[in-house]
Amino acid sequence: MKISTLLVQTGVGWDQKTGAVSVPIYQSATFRHPALGASTGYDYSRTKNPTRQVLEEAIARLEGGDQGFAFATGMAALSTVLMLFQPGDHLVVSEDLYGGTYRVLQEVFRGYGLTCTYVDTTDVKCVEESLTAATKALLVETPTNPLLKVADLAALVSLARQRGLLTIVDNTFMTPYLQRPLELGADIVVHSATKYLAGHNDLVAGLVVVKRKELGERVGFLQNSVGAVLGPQDSWLLIRGLKTLGVRMDRHQDNAAAIARWLDSHPRVTRVYYPGLPTHPGCQLVARQASGFGGMVSFDVTTPELARQVLERVRLISFAESLGGVETLITYPARQTHCDMPLEVRERLGISDFLLRLSVGIEDVEDLIADLDQALHAL
Repeated sequence: MKISTLLVQTGVGWDQKTGAVSVPIYQSATFRHPALGASTGYDYSRTKNPTRQVLEEAIARLEGGDQGFAFATGMAALSTVLMLFQPGDHLVVSEDLYGGTYRVLQEVFRGYGLTCTYVDTTDVKCVEESLTAATKALLVETPTNPLLKVADLAALVSLARQRGLLTIVDNTFMTPYLQRPLELGADIVVHSATKYLAGHNDLVAGLVVVKRKELGERVGFLQNSVGAVLGPQDSWLLIRGLKTLGVRMDRHQDNAAAIARWLDSHPRVTRVYYPGLPTHPGCQLVARQASGFGGMVSFDVTTPELARQVLERVRLISFAESLGGVETLITYPARQTHCDMPLEVRERLGISDFLLRLSVGIEDVEDLIADLDQALHAL
């Protein structure tokens, strides 16, 4: 069955008792036991809730995994995965990644003895040279946030397997509609489901999908023990969002490609970061390991003053945090999503005061280009 069909059919036919096409919201904290020592399969919603179960089964099926888990936020999902490791363990991590991931690794988990080396994960040799006897996993974003660098997942998985390491992939930017890392051999996929999976900027959520029963048992134990689970109402909203993911992603990336081409020829734009451009170094790699290029576009303008002007002058496009919703958003990574990175790290990576990031929505692309044009126009 094609993934577009799987998305639309999420939850359909699940409620055999009533035949409800839309999954019911089981807004209950607890469930009655039929008798002592007997259970309906549901006891307490932190452990298992029917609405959340539909969502978790759906994301596991979509990613080609064995088990899915839904969390209150993307950071709750990632933090729970990081709890798989022990003090003294070491991770090799994409250097150009979401600032919140950098923050939780440096400011939280480092305090519990987890160490990290940040490397260019587009360079497999560099990754290999960063491995130590204490390394337990690779944590990879591809494409990265915000510079959209592309890592070779198959090559990284091969390296990790040779060393007995886990491969963890943040698949937020691409979603299972475009990229399925578990099918390329990764062990764990993490999503900020707030973004494209939900798709409407109306909830926050996180998802984890794992391969292998043993790994699923470990993550399931942590999910239940720590308890940062997604509630039934938000689980239902996320199920509803998933149903339109295919049609939304098609429009997101069509619009993003058109805007990237337009920006690439603009005299006040010095560089465009979009994997769908033939000039992007990861273009052919994305074409091999994914079925599309996504809806994120970053670009450098000529001066920091112009970057601020664009943020102040956009009208249709919203200057706001986050990404992946139907509305187009623009952010300033150096001051927003990546402000917790030290200045010298940002500058080395290219997350500068010249850089803007677009989450391209599903509006008419001509209207979006017109808004960018007037915002970039010289005063």
